[in-house]
Amino acid sequence: MFPVVMPTYARADVAFERGEGAILWSSDGRRFLDFGSGVAVTALGHCHPHLVKALQEQAAKLWHTSNLYRVTGQENVAARLVENTFADTVFFCNSGAEANECAIKMARKFHYEGGDKGRFEIICATGAFHGRTLATVAAGGQEKHMKGFDPFMPGFVHVPYGNLNALRAAITPQSAAILVEPVQGEGGIIPGDPDYLKRLRATADEFGLLLIFDEVQTGMGRTGTLFAHQHAGITPDIMAVAKGLGGGFPVGACLATEKAARGMTAGAHGSTFGGNPLAMAAAGAVLDVMLAPGFLDEVAHWAGVLGSKLTEVVARFPDVVEEVRGVGMMIGLKCRIPNTELQAKLLANGLLTVGAGDNVVRLLPPLIIREREIDEAIDILARTLSEVTP
Repeated sequence: MFPVVMPTYARADVAFERGEGAILWSSDGRRFLDFGSGVAVTALGHCHPHLVKALQEQAAKLWHTSNLYRVTGQENVAARLVENTFADTVFFCNSGAEANECAIKMARKFHYEGGDKGRFEIICATGAFHGRTLATVAAGGQEKHMKGFDPFMPGFVHVPYGNLNALRAAITPQSAAILVEPVQGEGGIIPGDPDYLKRLRATADEFGLLLIFDEVQTGMGRTGTLFAHQHAGITPDIMAVAKGLGGGFPVGACLATEKAARGMTAGAHGSTFGGNPLAMAAAGAVLDVMLAPGFLDEVAHWAGVLGSKLTEVVARFPDVVEEVRGVGMMIGLKCRIPNTELQAKLLANGLLTVGAGDNVVRLLPPLIIREREIDEAIDILARTLSEVTP
């Protein structure tokens, strides 16, 4: 019999019923240390008191009205995002894929409004992941995600990630924008070199292209700064954000400069649910915590501690893990054994992780972890690596 829930996921046989901080408890009473954070979503851990309070208060007042009317929460959250980023304006949606869809539409509309109707192609990177819609799958360009969904949506060109010469060679009169992740997440935790990102900015300016950063996974403190591009000291024209923005509540956002958003006038884009009062209460509460003095400094500090301890323990098992790579609390273990095998063993020992491309196991812990959770994770990892050593 076909399952009542469509079988589009390869799920682990465990269901969770409650959580607190970095800990989850399954329905059969087992305890797990969560270093997956719902794929980099629960950035402040589970049931963070400030988020719980904000949602409870909003739920008792108003859930949804639609975007036919002003939403005060949108105006407040957008103002805070603008104040703390390069952006002048924000569109709210429900997911990272939707944020990237908005970015793609905005780039095309920008050139259309400027009289360049033939500029529609987006230059993307191989190994990228931008979502599961037809457009964002085409932007990602990975065969495993595109198989069976022909014909592919046109308008996307792919060049090797980090290869500026290849990117420049791909620019044509049809080019509209460059779309990259500052750190490729699903592709295997591959950081973009800061010099590469700086040169992307310069190249976009040179050829009149828009620079779009997909910070769906890297954003909201994940790399130790509010957004990953800040490490390179540059800014994009458009940025897609989601995951950690709602701390677990579905919310995404597309941020842009006034210039880049010149075509996004009434009727150009929309969302029924995007930015409703509940979502904005969650996003506002997340910003309360993340923008508090010292929060991101603490994230960077403990990320350094975690990275150092991981490097030390992995060095003892070179036959299992080839390297540790990443930025901040976005860490990849490049495996010599199948990453699915290591991930399953870690799960059995009580540590939740996330798989990725290039045979990588991702560690994406809540940003609120401290020494106790780090030491517990290291102990579980060391024990597991000893069990799977060939």
